[in-house]
Amino acid sequence: MKRVDDFRLKFGKKEFVPIMIGGMGVDISTAELALEAARLGGVGHISDAMVTDVSDRRFDTKFVKNKLQIYKHNIHNSDKSIIKFDLGALAEATRRHVESTMQAKKGEGLIFVNCMEKLTMNAPRETLQVRMASALDAGIDGITLSAGLHLGSFGLLAEHPRFREAKLGIIVSSVRALQLFLRKNARLNRLPDYVIVEGPLAGGHLGFGADWAQYDLATIIAEVVQYLQTEQLAIPVIAAGGIFTGSDAVSFLEAGSAAVQVATRFTVADECGLPKKVKQEYFKASEEDIIVNTVSPTGYPMRMLRNTPAIGAGTRPNCEAYGYLLDGNGSCAYITAYNREVALHPDLKTLSVMDKTCLCTHMRNFNCWTCGQTTYRLKDTTRRLEDGSYQTLSAEHIFKDYQFSIDQKVTLPEARPVGA
Repeated sequence: MKRVDDFRLKFGKKEFVPIMIGGMGVDISTAELALEAARLGGVGHISDAMVTDVSDRRFDTKFVKNKLQIYKHNIHNSDKSIIKFDLGALAEATRRHVESTMQAKKGEGLIFVNCMEKLTMNAPRETLQVRMASALDAGIDGITLSAGLHLGSFGLLAEHPRFREAKLGIIVSSVRALQLFLRKNARLNRLPDYVIVEGPLAGGHLGFGADWAQYDLATIIAEVVQYLQTEQLAIPVIAAGGIFTGSDAVSFLEAGSAAVQVATRFTVADECGLPKKVKQEYFKASEEDIIVNTVSPTGYPMRMLRNTPAIGAGTRPNCEAYGYLLDGNGSCAYITAYNREVALHPDLKTLSVMDKTCLCTHMRNFNCWTCGQTTYRLKDTTRRLEDGSYQTLSAEHIFKDYQFSIDQKVTLPEARPVGA
């Protein structure tokens, strides 16, 4: 019976353990988590979601505070079009985040940055280009383009000296999306180094509509692999979404995937950026607690826990400090929804906005509990402690369980005392 360790992800002449940890923002996939994946010979992701805020937390910079000072006069104005990000500050924050991570890297694995293209930041093209170029400047091994595939993304980097050196990958949820991207970028003579195919059971934003349940990752993987073989394109395909055990991973590796991307099981790792109390919410979740809704201002369906505090919260838009989802006109679907409720209930002190949520504020405060469909199974991967809570696990334990387990088995961690 095969294990994940019987396979290898190949980039050129180099080989890696075919396990990639997904880039969960905002700083949920921490540098520490990514570094463990690289140390163990796989691929780890950090995320550049709200990178100025991440820099402030990690390095005691003042990017968010300084931006708020510039635009605080606009706090009570529903028009956010004047709010712009300082591209120099954005570049500096990205470089700090990436450089410090790369300087700490050990082992033979790789570290990529997950770059969410739906973070439009009131200047979609300019801010995306700065984030990607700054990550390359800082020495990142590769960039994964996610959350809204921008067909011109590679073109934004075409003049960068590391454009053909660093690994560049994309996330798609259909063979058609891959075809469109390759067609658009044919003139650059630069193929993606890998393609992550994310299925309908993934966490967070989904690349599907309300009919997501009608799709199946194995079917999409087969279509993508067949298409690449027909076109004679040697691009590694990486399966993602709902891969809970090493045996699950092996089934995709045997079907033609070069690696798997996993994330859900690492949300309860010691190195994960979620607060301890939120990790316990993930452990406690039942299958019925996991829902897909449309509260994200991005327009994409999003999977999360039913009891996430972000749902229904009437938080005043804080774009002057954040504003990561402002489109090129300075608009956001949450601002529209919030202003509607203010107009309907002018005397109400505490508003409730049910159809959209302030993703920036709630992700920043870890109050938007996005999750994968298999989150309800996390309790079966660990030990229940005497106080009723669940023991978190080391990233190394989870990684090696994927790497070496067989027969759909999950190895429980060694018991630790409560509070350890």
